Amino acid sequence: MNDTPFSILAELSGDWHLSDEHGDFSCTMSMPTDAITALRLAGKIDEPYWGRNEYDLRWIAKRDWTASRSFELQDLDAELVLDGIDTIATVRINGQEVLTTDNAFRTWRADISGAARLGENTIEITFHSATRAANLLQDQQPFFIPYSVDNSPIPNGNMLRKVQCDFGWDWNIALAPFGLYGSAQIVQKSAPKIERLEISQAHSEGLASLTVTAHFAQAIGEEFSISFAGRVLEGEIDSHIISVIFDIDNPEIWWPAGSGPQPLHELVVRAGSAVETRQIGLRKVELITEDDDAGMGFKFRVNGQDIFAKGANWIPADALAGRISQEAVRDLLQSAVDANMNMIRIWGGGRYEPTWFYNMCDELGLMVWQDFMFACNLYPSTRDFIANVEAEVRENVSRLHHHACIALWCGDNELIGALNWFPESRDNRDRYLVNYDRLNRAIEAALFETDPSANWWPSSPSPGAMNFGDAWHDDSAGDMHFWSVWHEGKDFDHYRDINPRFCSEFGFQSYPSMSVIETFADPQDWNIAAPVLESHQKNAGGNARIAETMFRYFRWPAQFEDFVWLSQIQQGLAIKTAVNHWRGLRPHCMGTLIWQLNDTWPVCSWSSLDYGGGWKMMHHMARRFYAPQSVICAPTEDGYQLKGINDAAEPVEIAVTAWAVNMASQRRALDVGQQVVGGDSAVLLNIAKDALQDDEILFFEWQVAEGAAGQDHFAPQAYKTYALPDPGLRMLQSDGVLSITADALALFVSVEADIPGRFSDNAFSVLPGETVEITFTPSDPEARAHFTLRDLHSATMS
Repeated sequence: MNDTPFSILAELSGDWHLSDEHGDFSCTMSMPTDAITALRLAGKIDEPYWGRNEYDLRWIAKRDWTASRSFELQDLDAELVLDGIDTIATVRINGQEVLTTDNAFRTWRADISGAARLGENTIEITFHSATRAANLLQDQQPFFIPYSVDNSPIPNGNMLRKVQCDFGWDWNIALAPFGLYGSAQIVQKSAPKIERLEISQAHSEGLASLTVTAHFAQAIGEEFSISFAGRVLEGEIDSHIISVIFDIDNPEIWWPAGSGPQPLHELVVRAGSAVETRQIGLRKVELITEDDDAGMGFKFRVNGQDIFAKGANWIPADALAGRISQEAVRDLLQSAVDANMNMIRIWGGGRYEPTWFYNMCDELGLMVWQDFMFACNLYPSTRDFIANVEAEVRENVSRLHHHACIALWCGDNELIGALNWFPESRDNRDRYLVNYDRLNRAIEAALFETDPSANWWPSSPSPGAMNFGDAWHDDSAGDMHFWSVWHEGKDFDHYRDINPRFCSEFGFQSYPSMSVIETFADPQDWNIAAPVLESHQKNAGGNARIAETMFRYFRWPAQFEDFVWLSQIQQGLAIKTAVNHWRGLRPHCMGTLIWQLNDTWPVCSWSSLDYGGGWKMMHHMARRFYAPQSVICAPTEDGYQLKGINDAAEPVEIAVTAWAVNMASQRRALDVGQQVVGGDSAVLLNIAKDALQDDEILFFEWQVAEGAAGQDHFAPQAYKTYALPDPGLRMLQSDGVLSITADALALFVSVEADIPGRFSDNAFSVLPGETVEITFTPSDPEARAHFTLRDLHSATMS
């Protein structure tokens, strides 16, 4: 927990001296940071993300490194507190060992009163080679614990309680970084402490009750106060635990983004000089898993209202922790909300994020599905390993459980499936199943010991408790990961063959935008088969799969820049197909979480946001296909259904108009429909299959009563079959508005800028006689942009 300024004896953040075990390298390391970032800033190594430099820098993780500095002490009643030390480390004060660490997800404390002295002291942290430590731990296991070789070119990362994607992944660089990512302080050992706070809520009609239980240490006889929502309770501490209840009449309720406001109230707990604060959103979140005719549902109910979860999976904001900033993270999270998302899933191969991250999610209304940090490997179940994990779970649940955004705690990512991925576990399934169950039960027990009211799900994907079935292909129960379109190369239409209850992972890759490619590749490497481009594609066969799919749906783009753009259009169409179909199944399906929101470095991946936060074409499309009210096209054997979708609590009236557009850009009216749409999807209009001629595309626009309007199209055939006309696109700029017109049908019209910034829209259609107006907001208000127009014709037929 955070110690107060009153008890801090020495602040250890700032400049340290870093050197390797051989004495070959030394530089300044400005904590908190990682050592690779420090070496780069000092000019000791080349940029890790450029070209193929990654492979020349893996030696860094094979050495021990020591960071050292001096500090002054005027009081020997001292305790060292380190937050986020990564990972296997030995700490010495004045040459005397005071602490060893083996878990990057815990806060470590050590009594240093016997090693410290008044006046000047030295501290050294030796970061032991993670790769050597992992290999040694594997050798010490009672039986081999498999890890995903495809994901981890650096082996045995599953042995360490460390960010798992540090060892690689099918989208991440593999450098096994190390460092200190949180606070480093020496505090007064005997000062009063608020060791932890237990916070729970109960809700009834017109009333919210907040129970706060404070656990104190060394505080008997001290004065305490607990304040919340305008009320203050105070007195003298006569017990190590004090519990109070605040009843709030007619409370302001916290809602997910798009469903209502996000009021937050400050809770302040004082014990002598110790102070802890929390921001509290009053709400009730339930995970509803009820049996029905189809199997078992899976949905979130917030404040009594069933919420369709619209969102994406979150991975670490950067592969190198020293490059993560709060400003950049907020921009990524804001982009999720701006695309009408209301949930992110913090994936189990990353990290428990800092407290400020969850504060941001509280403020933005982003529900958080929180995995515990296990992914795609098998893990030990030895006593020492489980004890370490239990401490990790208790600390992080205690730190985070009060956040309004926390909707679910999930045991792991894909560990049930991993039981079938390795020859060892297939050949001896009973051993590895029991091994997994021991760990999973320990996580669950530690969770409920710390927060008895938590929403728990054993694994993702999972058909349910004590069910170890295949949730990659079984869509009847629980949450599903659906990867057949990407990994198995099936058509986009296959998304419509699946009817999940909640799809928590699905995705399709694209290339990063040209502005990102330029940061790691010279123009001579702008070719998908070039070694540099291949080194920034970590999924085996990924480049070929993007290209093969492009051949299936589009005419081949002649220019590399058009290929990059078209890969993003293709990605958006894939995910739009899935989301539209699954939203149209509501209430059978109640959630879609796209894999993935962000990137850790510049790479070909499934993300909708580029590394650096720029919007790919899919994110612009997501803003539209996740709109609170929309109309989708659902093809049937006989034709096309236009369905109304409504996420609001109250029914709305939606009117739709449909027409056909041919390759001569001629419009032909088809039909109109109108209906009140509630929580379930509703068919507004049926269009017969023979209503469209071979060279026609179905267009439709809708209007929500007293609300937003929208437009979309559906192409019955692959886009490559249409003889698209040259649209003659034109763009005028006036007072920051870009006005775009066309002489003929233009599909997926996109505007690119040569400077960073945000477009209000992209990848839209323009029809003759229409003007589409968008804006561009540069990141630097003083910068002036030059724009490039693209559309499907110019990219594939020019």
